[in-house]
Amino acid sequence: MDYNKASNVHFKPVKGETIEMTQNKSVLNWIENMKELVTPDNVVWITGEESQLEDLRKEACTTGEMIKLNEEKLPGCYLHRTAVNDVARVEDRTFICSRKEEDAGPTNHWMDPEKAYKMLYDIARGSYKGRTMYVIPYSMGPVGSHFSKVGVELTDSIYVVLNMAIMTRVGDKVWEALGDSNDWVRGLHCKCQIDAEKRYICHFPEDNTIISVNSGYGGNVLLGKKCFALRIASFQGKNEGWMAEHMLILGVENPKGEVKYITAAFPSACGKTNLAMLIPPEGYRAKGYRVWTVGDDIAWMRIGPDGRLWAINPENGFFGVAPGTNEKSNPNALHTTRQGTIFTNVALNTDDNTVWWEGLDKNPPEHAIDWKGNPWNGKTSTEKGAHPNSRFTAPAKNCPCISSEFENGAGVPISAIVIGGRRAQPTPLVYQSRDWNNGVFVGSIMSSETTAAATGAVGVVRRDPMAMLPFCGYHMGDYFNHWIEMGQKLGDKAPKIFNVNWFRLDDEGHFIWPGFGDNLRVLEWILKRCEGKVGAEETSIGYVPKAEDINLEGLDFSLDTLKSILAVDNAQWTKEAEGIEEFYKKFGDKLPAELKDQLEGLKARLAK
Repeated sequence: MDYNKASNVHFKPVKGETIEMTQNKSVLNWIENMKELVTPDNVVWITGEESQLEDLRKEACTTGEMIKLNEEKLPGCYLHRTAVNDVARVEDRTFICSRKEEDAGPTNHWMDPEKAYKMLYDIARGSYKGRTMYVIPYSMGPVGSHFSKVGVELTDSIYVVLNMAIMTRVGDKVWEALGDSNDWVRGLHCKCQIDAEKRYICHFPEDNTIISVNSGYGGNVLLGKKCFALRIASFQGKNEGWMAEHMLILGVENPKGEVKYITAAFPSACGKTNLAMLIPPEGYRAKGYRVWTVGDDIAWMRIGPDGRLWAINPENGFFGVAPGTNEKSNPNALHTTRQGTIFTNVALNTDDNTVWWEGLDKNPPEHAIDWKGNPWNGKTSTEKGAHPNSRFTAPAKNCPCISSEFENGAGVPISAIVIGGRRAQPTPLVYQSRDWNNGVFVGSIMSSETTAAATGAVGVVRRDPMAMLPFCGYHMGDYFNHWIEMGQKLGDKAPKIFNVNWFRLDDEGHFIWPGFGDNLRVLEWILKRCEGKVGAEETSIGYVPKAEDINLEGLDFSLDTLKSILAVDNAQWTKEAEGIEEFYKKFGDKLPAELKDQLEGLKARLAK
């Protein structure tokens, strides 16, 4: 049978099946086809009701899939452990299955869709035998918003159901919003045997379909997350004239009570979540500055009726990295995890049934169970208690600094787009692009240097355009072009584009800029530039602040030191331009002429 074709065959209800929650024929036909493929013993339609979710939590605790934590200290919180071979996203097993290979581009793994469907269906066939199929209707974005999109995920994992209920808007109201439309994303997840050799996460952009097999780790199985919200949505955005970006959204409130919104793209290990939940320095707080979190990871952006760019966070929760999160690094994130959170692959403190991870505090538990399920003494063990990629799935509503606009289906207007990498040299603390196309150029060359902890090779420059390299669902040359087209539509109402680099190093290898809350000092300058309230110095790469225009009040940081990290070294950038030229070669004829022109313009300015 061709499982991609809608079928009108009527199937008898499976034992234990609840009544179908929708009359949408495209949904029902697809579900019946998938039932025939994976042969579940039962089918449960997720309604989003708390009583149903609570029953599932209890069931997961009974089977050992989850462990309930201390109800007094961590109310409504649970711990889950994945298989030891299944702890992170698997980029080498992640495919874009466009009909033409060239449409996937050089930065994605491609598989022929016909071949992919056959392979995946062979792996999935009968894999739900003895298991329950859960039907999860979910909305990315506030239900009914013109920004939002609907997905349906089928899974045999209660863990997935409960995580999706945190990360997305789940339940009956989604069916109402969808009506009889066929504009929804199909998602099939099968745990199978968690076989790493047969693990695949495949995206079919032309079919609005995602299939994930042999994984139980969140990043591979919460199909609303990167799979839909970026890989599929970026393709939808290109075709429909909007943008799906790997960006945080934050609002900066000034002492007058005015709030301006910024989106920002950072690769991993660049302080993205910390910036999204930034706590202003004491001097700023005293004056009345506040930072409001709209989103920590993904932004969907559309041109509003006023011609400006507006953004929503399509998610409803935070899927954050636990290690390193603490009262000092990110108190808002930590406080967000204190209720209704699912922790994955952290250590269990058996003295009080709470959780612990490296970097939480300096007092690891003596009596604990590590992320692998083995007894662990944090005082003496040389092994880590939590996996380095251990996670928390926490409701956004818990966040102390969540924006009042979080649920606003109209989104928030964006004043500035910030791009940030991790470079010891040559990128200054902050600079503004010359115009929109130059900003696209700045985003396309975004880069970070590897650290010893990551690879063993230090200082290797890895380019990650707009932090989208692993998440763009189509050819990245076409993606750059889409950015350029969006700029043309926005015209003079386009947000200003900036680059930041918190990671300049001194000769001893120490970070020069203090970072964390003090990054607000840079954001303040960025917003003043957007409002035309402050000048800048033109350099070969763009507009750099005058050092005295960045507020250092209350900070033990000299003006001369600030000048040193704002400096643009043309010799270093000449070398950088060579690296950019080499990087651009991989896009071939698909590289927009506008970006070639930007590179030539940079080289010409450097040669003066």
